[in-house]
Amino acid sequence: MGEFLRARRETLKPQDVGLPEYGRRRVKGLRREEVAMLAGMSSDYYVRLEQGRESSPSAQVAEAVARALSLDEEATEHLHRLIQPPARRRDTADDLVSPHLLQLMDSWTDVPAFVLGPALDILAANAMATALHEGFAAADNLARMVFCDPEGREFHQDWERAAHSCVAELRAAYGHDPDSPRINRLADELSSASPAFADLWARHDVKSKTQEGKHLRHPRVGDLHIQFSAFTVNGAPHQQLVVYQAEPASPTAVAFQRLRSSAEQETARTLHNSDAI
Repeated sequence: MGEFLRARRETLKPQDVGLPEYGRRRVKGLRREEVAMLAGMSSDYYVRLEQGRESSPSAQVAEAVARALSLDEEATEHLHRLIQPPARRRDTADDLVSPHLLQLMDSWTDVPAFVLGPALDILAANAMATALHEGFAAADNLARMVFCDPEGREFHQDWERAAHSCVAELRAAYGHDPDSPRINRLADELSSASPAFADLWARHDVKSKTQEGKHLRHPRVGDLHIQFSAFTVNGAPHQQLVVYQAEPASPTAVAFQRLRSSAEQETARTLHNSDAI
């Protein structure tokens, strides 16, 4: 909680919250006493919050701090979860995808679809999604693909946005399960491998995957302007189904047709090799 509050405070300037700015400031972002004033509490109490010496503030205090730091709804919910961590999730097969969902995705031959775990691991993918990510050395984890594979910067035409989204989504998942060994291992791995990831992880931005557009560039079919949707999987709320779509009759729709042809050829080749064995 203290790290989150400090990171969010450091992103704000006095003018962002309606305060005057006089002279040269020696601190990054707002001062602690400024946040305390905006939240209507003593500076000493707010300092205890950031230092972790006040670990169980009331919901009213959390709301006051959220307003002072201009947190949006999702970041405010994240703060509440950090104050009152959710009950430790029972051991579940986070990587087990329902056979019915696998069958449904396989029937979608015109759109890429894949299932993500909470640490952005790709748990399952249909043929179109496999063809879409064929340029990566390993299409196993979205965050690792963005930060550690050179193809990431070629594939994501707005790499900065993709990088920010990946880390914010991981932070959101971390808030739901701060004891997750998988998320913590991945964050440590990527922080060591990528200074860009380490910098973004330290910001504590929070944003779940929802719906938005992406500009991708596939090594064989070229530019893709897609819309994606993410859905929570019933029966496995720790998983998300992600579907990429193209506008009808658009150049991306034509590129998807070429991608489908490639996927079908690869499937036929795999079946032929299997029969030969």
